[in-house]
Amino acid sequence: MIETNNTNDYINFLEKKSQLSGNFGFNSNYMPNYLFDFQKFIIDWALKKGRAAIFADCGLGKTPMQLVWAENIIRKTNKPVLLLTPLAVSHQTLEESIKFNIEAEISGNGKPSNNITITNYEKLHLFNANDYAGLVCDESSILKSFDGAYKKEITQFMKKLKYRLLCTATAAPNDYIELGTSSEALGYMGYFDMLNKFFKNDSNNSAVKRMFGKTQMWRFKGHAETAFWQWIASWARAIRKPSDFGFENNGFVLPGIKENNHLIEFTKPPDGFLFNMPAIGLDMQREERRRTIKERCEKVAELVSKSKSALIWCNLNEEGDLLEKIIPDALQVAGKHRDEIKEERLLGFKKGFPKILITKPKIGAWGLNYQHCSHITYFPTHSYEQYYQGIRRCYRFGQKKKVIVDFVTTEGDEYVFKNLLMKTKRADKMFDSLITHMNKEFVPQIIQYTNKEIIPQWLKIN
Repeated sequence: MIETNNTNDYINFLEKKSQLSGNFGFNSNYMPNYLFDFQKFIIDWALKKGRAAIFADCGLGKTPMQLVWAENIIRKTNKPVLLLTPLAVSHQTLEESIKFNIEAEISGNGKPSNNITITNYEKLHLFNANDYAGLVCDESSILKSFDGAYKKEITQFMKKLKYRLLCTATAAPNDYIELGTSSEALGYMGYFDMLNKFFKNDSNNSAVKRMFGKTQMWRFKGHAETAFWQWIASWARAIRKPSDFGFENNGFVLPGIKENNHLIEFTKPPDGFLFNMPAIGLDMQREERRRTIKERCEKVAELVSKSKSALIWCNLNEEGDLLEKIIPDALQVAGKHRDEIKEERLLGFKKGFPKILITKPKIGAWGLNYQHCSHITYFPTHSYEQYYQGIRRCYRFGQKKKVIVDFVTTEGDEYVFKNLLMKTKRADKMFDSLITHMNKEFVPQIIQYTNKEIIPQWLKIN
């Protein structure tokens, strides 16, 4: 009898660990006319997959795509869908659902509605996966934190769900961790399996350690790169503009962007040094940021002094407190504030109050639409994702003005700034690779979504 109980316990243990397998995709049953052709194409593909990821640039309409995808699941299963968002984005998503005439409700107590239930990631622990047919993760790059509590909680929640959708604009440009955790959350190849199959670890590179700390650096195994992108293309779609999939770019052309680097040269050297030197290693880089807070914040205050509206990104509590003190008409959104205050200020900035918003990327860089603002200041860090998301709150489709981005750095920030530029180049390469492999396999399917005939290359006159 003891052996039987032990066997049953072990089977139950394995059942909890295992992912739901199988193909549950279906043809769309609801495709409203207000969608653009490229959005219809992506939604249709995601429904046929059942479990999919959409890596779509900011302003391409991830919210209506998420809502229509969820509405299709509801009509198919007669069960609600849970839609997770970052803080303050839930209200923005609800506004979009009203705009597009799709029923949705915000819930913070764990109770499902009869349709789309919208809640923040912070509230997920209150909900029961058995109440839902599917889950949508808005700004799913939160899964990048492999050891993070959110990643584990989200992956566990969706393990037995037939329908899953991950949506983000930035997909692991620097270390591919997010791609592995996204695949695992969707029920495809696990994180460690992905790394073992396609990559080698270069963490023992001493130069990398000296310059960037202990960051793991992965490189492709020989001849594995093409196979890797083909595998990603089997469960994800990446798009920066409609023409990436062969559609017209009408209405999706960004205005210009100008990035300025303001180097503060006359800060006091660190103790024991005669000159300012680039900070080597994470400890020295953190100390560099702390000892130059006053000078950097004063420079930001000078830069935004004539701005009608400005978005200021900081990294330290001391930076945010000082900036709020020395900049008129500025309000800070900080970790010390209650969620209600955070939401009030993040949403208020969109409506014109405060005139100048100060916050950290980890608090406000995901999901919010600030096209009314065209001036950003930024203290560089090693995180490309935070930089990209922070800039794209304002520099996104729908922006009417040229966007000015002012980096404020010191001589000690040299390696940090170089690393950020390197990751930017890698991100561009990643999207190029994704789109190239997706186009090779899937562009012929796009013809049915366009009214314009596509002329084969061999028929064109050179």
